[in-house]
Amino acid sequence: MPMDVRQAACQERTGEVLATEKQAYRLQHFLKGRREYLDLRQTEVAERLDISERAYGNWERGQVKEWTDEKLYALAEALEMSGYQTTRLFLYAVGRAPQPNPRGAVRRTESEDPSISAYLGDYTVMMDALSLPTFVIDQSWNVKMANSAYCGLFRDVRAHPTAMPSRNFLRFGLFHPDAPSILVDHLKWQLAMLAQLSSSLERHSEDTGLQAIRRDVYLHPTLRDAYLTDMPDWVMGSGADLVHHEGSIRELRHPDPGIGLQGCRLVEETPRLLTALGLTRLTLVLVDIDDQLMPARPASHDHHTA
Repeated sequence: MPMDVRQAACQERTGEVLATEKQAYRLQHFLKGRREYLDLRQTEVAERLDISERAYGNWERGQVKEWTDEKLYALAEALEMSGYQTTRLFLYAVGRAPQPNPRGAVRRTESEDPSISAYLGDYTVMMDALSLPTFVIDQSWNVKMANSAYCGLFRDVRAHPTAMPSRNFLRFGLFHPDAPSILVDHLKWQLAMLAQLSSSLERHSEDTGLQAIRRDVYLHPTLRDAYLTDMPDWVMGSGADLVHHEGSIRELRHPDPGIGLQGCRLVEETPRLLTALGLTRLTLVLVDIDDQLMPARPASHDHHTA
């Protein structure tokens, strides 16, 4: 091979190596910057991804054998990326724009049905017209839809890496430091939420989101003791999980001074279509706390007491 050809080939390979190193540096800088912007530690991102801290460290350094779309979409979700940021992630990692999210393949038949998409759009409009806080969750208690009243209830909640009420209602109630300022008599709320975690895991034992919440509960000594001891004793008495505590009135404090301290009855009311999609709708029915303190009227002889 002539010298000039060998030199040209060598220069081309060197250019490719430099381009690859530059791309890896951009990816590392991008991921680290996004994580630090969210004030997350590597271990917290690893928990969101359900991988080890060491594995995530390799991801952030670009030391990945193969970037799949599933990995990249999971990473984008864990780092709460916008559509634009997700596109940048794909360009830095694999040199192309993202393909349709493979996670969207779950329940593909339903999601691709135009009539169901239209129904969900109309259902969102209906929810937003309600004055009571109402929201839709999946089996992990991830919030999938919420109306303006729900957002208003939590409008003063400070940012938190894993326990925002807009993301997961159980995580908010169990782990967010602002939860007691809204969920009054917080211990009772927590017991109901721990009971909910337990009953949800009984139905969906393989759910990684629920398993991650349980792991985090075990990392907090007080919550762990409540989960293993206090909650079972409470349930054996008069307690119940969140979805089945409709006979109970808890208290919450709304940030709007005109609403303030209210009684709260959590009501589950899910249409068949949402149930088929694996979703549940919950409403926080706010009632005047003074009315709840009034003596109950004697029961009529024409009715049976509940």
